[in-house]
Amino acid sequence: MFYRPLGRTGLTISELGFGCASWWGKSRFDERTALGLVHEAIDLGVTLFDTGASYSAGEAEPRLGRALQGRDVSKLVIATKAGTHHAGGGRIARDMSPAAIVASAERSLRNLGLETLGLLQLHGPSAAELDDEMQAALEGLKARGVARAIGLNSFDPAVIDHAIGLAVIDAVMVDYNVLRPEREPLIARAAAAGKGVLAGMPLAMGHTRPLLARLKGPQDLWYAARALAKHREELRRGRPFGFLHRLPDWSGSQAALAYVLANPNVSAAVFGATRPSHLRENLATSGRQLPADVMAKVRVAQT
Repeated sequence: MFYRPLGRTGLTISELGFGCASWWGKSRFDERTALGLVHEAIDLGVTLFDTGASYSAGEAEPRLGRALQGRDVSKLVIATKAGTHHAGGGRIARDMSPAAIVASAERSLRNLGLETLGLLQLHGPSAAELDDEMQAALEGLKARGVARAIGLNSFDPAVIDHAIGLAVIDAVMVDYNVLRPEREPLIARAAAAGKGVLAGMPLAMGHTRPLLARLKGPQDLWYAARALAKHREELRRGRPFGFLHRLPDWSGSQAALAYVLANPNVSAAVFGATRPSHLRENLATSGRQLPADVMAKVRVAQT
């Protein structure tokens, strides 16, 4: 496993992070398998684990906490998100008030069984919500040792641009993958300002692969249904990238991850996995570089 600095935070993280969300955190997914994935990831050198208070109907954080019990977490960076929470009935509620962020961070510590969070990220704030009161609350969390670093997760480039100029923000998570090359100038600006950059959705949610080719288990049906309901445009945009799944000596997910990690301004790419074989396959990407001709073909497909 290769490691990269998280901006100017002083934290060093594995260049591949494990995302503890979606099917992984749901009670329908076998607990023993879910915890085993975290344990194997740690054994294979992963130090960054990313989750959120609202993920998997609120079950992801406590499950990650159970996975970390009895483990040496001193070298791990556990990242979670505040500002959204599960409100029952499959609904996600949003509360971006400073008081709610502080309460969420403290609740996350209990859920995760930690003394401090490696990274606390605001989950989809607006630029207006990053006001003086919010910044003071975030600084207070760092001063109290609740979180070592503060960041935010947003798919709105304008919000990321605004956050780059705020001293309290140490890192940003953006949706960067082969379908999102337009994020590269934004990532460069964030890195130039000393911010760590996490690439969320580095596998483009699997949308570079035909939908039917993915259906091998109940989790695949769940992800496919979500894609059809919410991501039809990404499915369409992913078709020209099918060649990534036909490369010699590369899987499609490895090629997608290597594309993201080829950007030196990315601190880590965060992916999820529900099969040990997929976890190992993806982690084997660390340190690998896509051949120049493949990278050139990616750039053509992006036009």
